[in-house]
Amino acid sequence: MATAEKTSKTESTTRSAPGGSGPKPTRRQNAEKGFVASKELDANMQAVLVDLIELSIQGKQAHWNVIGRNFRDTHLQLDEIIDAAREFSDTVAERMRALHAVPDGRSDIVAETTTLPEYPQGEIDTSETIDLITVRLEAVVGTMRRVHDEVDDEDPTSADILHAIIQQLEQFAWMISAENRTATRSR
Repeated sequence: MATAEKTSKTESTTRSAPGGSGPKPTRRQNAEKGFVASKELDANMQAVLVDLIELSIQGKQAHWNVIGRNFRDTHLQLDEIIDAAREFSDTVAERMRALHAVPDGRSDIVAETTTLPEYPQGEIDTSETIDLITVRLEAVVGTMRRVHDEVDDEDPTSADILHAIIQQLEQFAWMISAENRTATRSR
């Protein structure tokens, strides 16, 4: 009986190749092949992932609790940053999966491993919110720049993803921080 069950299982996962040349693996047995991330690439992409997830969470905290002058503009700008951070984290996680790595976005892992400083609790004035979010945008970019060369050495395609994210986050940092800047006069 055990032999019959074994044969039945084998038959459900293999089939004869055309021309009777023996069993041909089915699609299920043909696991995808291709480039596999090293532990270093996995760790570098994971570091970027947790910072992007944390940026979206802290952005929401800021969004809910910002008050003061230019509230509406700041509130809406924060939504743009949050949406982008969520999209970027999804892109990074899906890239990791494509490289046979396993992204970890669980809240305890994000809290333990992010490089972003903790966001303060309570209502926060727009001016301070802008400074706090700028620091966090720059921290995420800092993580990406720190891991960039190692990522690029192993996988230029993943590095290209980082380039696009860096460009957008630096633009956000410039735009939001401009709210608190004063013009310098040329002589």
